[in-house]
Order: sequence, then C-alpha cells, then structure tokens
Amino acid sequence: MRLKFLGSGDAFGSGGRLNTCLHVTTAETAFLIDCGASSMIAIRRFGIDPNALDLILVTHLHGDHFGGLPFLLLDAQLVSRRTRPLTLAGPPGFTQRLAEARENFFPGSTTVEPRYKLEILELPPERPAVLGPLRVTPYVVKHYCGAPPYALRVEAEGKVLAYTGDTEWVDSLVPAARDADLLVAEAYFFDRKIKYHLDYKTLESRLADLNCRRVVLTHMSADMLRHAGRVACDVAEDGKEFAI
Repeated sequence: MRLKFLGSGDAFGSGGRLNTCLHVTTAETAFLIDCGASSMIAIRRFGIDPNALDLILVTHLHGDHFGGLPFLLLDAQLVSRRTRPLTLAGPPGFTQRLAEARENFFPGSTTVEPRYKLEILELPPERPAVLGPLRVTPYVVKHYCGAPPYALRVEAEGKVLAYTGDTEWVDSLVPAARDADLLVAEAYFFDRKIKYHLDYKTLESRLADLNCRRVVLTHMSADMLRHAGRVACDVAEDGKEFAI
C-alpha cells in the first residue's frame, strides 16, 4: 500500500492546506479515504485519475470530509465520462445526506442515471466489510456531525492502515489502530483539549496503547501547525507520500 495526502487540512484551510482527502493505492485497487470539499482541486493538482478510483470511504458527514463527492460525481458524469464501477461507503445516514448535498449543490443531479455502476453503502460499526481486495472495519468515535462518526481500519496486502477521523480521545481508537503499520491521526491542537477533536499531547500519551509502527499527524489547526516541529511523529502535508 501507498498513501498520498491529497488534502491534509482542517475545515478552515489552516496553513493553506486542502480539505481531508487520502489517496491509497495497492497492487489491485486505488481508493480515497474522505473526500473533502476541495478534493477535485487536489485530484487535478496532483494528477490523480478519478476514473481509476474503485472506492471512496467516508469517515463522517462534515463538508471538509465528504463535501467533495457532489463535485466528483458530477465530474464522473460530465467531464471524466466514467464507465468504471464506483463504490461509496460511509456511516449510517450517508445515503440521505449525500443525496441532500448533491441536490443542494447541483439541483437535479440525483435524477440523472449515471453511465457507470454506482453503489452507495452504509457500513455498520465494528463489523468488517470486504470491499474488493480490502477489509474495512469502522469504529464509532466522538465527533458531532449528525450521524455516527467513524475511525477506520483498512487491511490489504498484509498491511494495516488506520485513521482516527475527527474525534476526541475515545477507547475505540485502540482496536481501530492497534498494531497498525501506519496510523493517520488527527492532531487539531497541540495541547489544548476540546470536545470532539484530538490534541497531540493526548495522542502522545496513548501511543503505547495503540502500538502503531508509524504515526502521521493531520487535520491540524493554525495552533498545531505552529508546534509541528516539536512532535515525535511524522506530519502530513498536501502531496506527501508514505509507503505502508
């Protein structure tokens, strides 16, 4: 597996970074984890072929994590002329919220029959789902977004990629991330504790419980970016790649 950050920013563009969008490739597939509102910009900027994507996994239903999907689906129909099947998978409530977002952004877009097979799935928590060559297990975390928010554990090619999504510390992060080859972790603040978001110092204090081989910080506020040189973990940047 290889991971490329197409977007590593928060909802407010701190540091000029794009919204959350992780591009992952294996020998058999290519997929996204989250597709924030700026993701089509990132896809074009970094030369990703959207028609090569088989799957998009969504952790939670905030615009900086799934708001790019209406644009990507419209591009698939009108610009990229997609013919390859595409699967979108998210938490309970995903189907309705996606339809509402599409209609709000582009009225009538949900009534047009796509030229390709589009499958929209809602994943139940803590139940592994086999999606092509991937085994994906969602874990409920704590982030206010009108639907269950997830951390994700993705297994492929004998490797484990875990992602906290947006959340304050919850114990479900332990099974989601334990022994992962790479954990992508939110670090919204450096040491300030607030509801619904993870700070670096809290994460640092729990790394032994997670026992990950490597940790990459993402979704950083301006405060966290000012402290990025003081951390013991890798730090994500738009366009940065990691082998898993």
